[in-house]
Amino acid sequence: QLVESGGGLVQAGGSLRLSCVLSGFDFDDYTIAWFRQAPGKEREGVSCISEKDYNTYYTDAVKGRFTISSDVAKNTVYLQMNNLKPEDTAVYTCAAVSTVFSRCEADSDMNYNPSFGYWGQGTQVTVSS
Repeated sequence: QLVESGGGLVQAGGSLRLSCVLSGFDFDDYTIAWFRQAPGKEREGVSCISEKDYNTYYTDAVKGRFTISSDVAKNTVYLQMNNLKPEDTAVYTCAAVSTVFSRCEADSDMNYNPSFGYWGQGTQVTVSS
């Protein structure tokens, strides 16, 4: 089970930190990714983290502004979002996939991997201009 929190309404230039609490997952065995979907647009992978490979990845649109991290003791993955822009407005969802079926090195590892089998319910992020 994955449960997100931390979304909300923020002005452009502001910050939010999303949390994804994982239940029943061993961090070493899973890649965790954050996806977002804006109205009328396809879902896109934003960032991923692989504890097994000590690797993180960011799509170009958020590179330098977003930071993904994990707290194994709290079974939580975070997405710190700084300098938010109106185009970041979307529903943000975390998802998990076994490292056996995943890498965390490119957009395609998130967007074209059908093995992401565990999803949270999503949290709304709205950035006003």
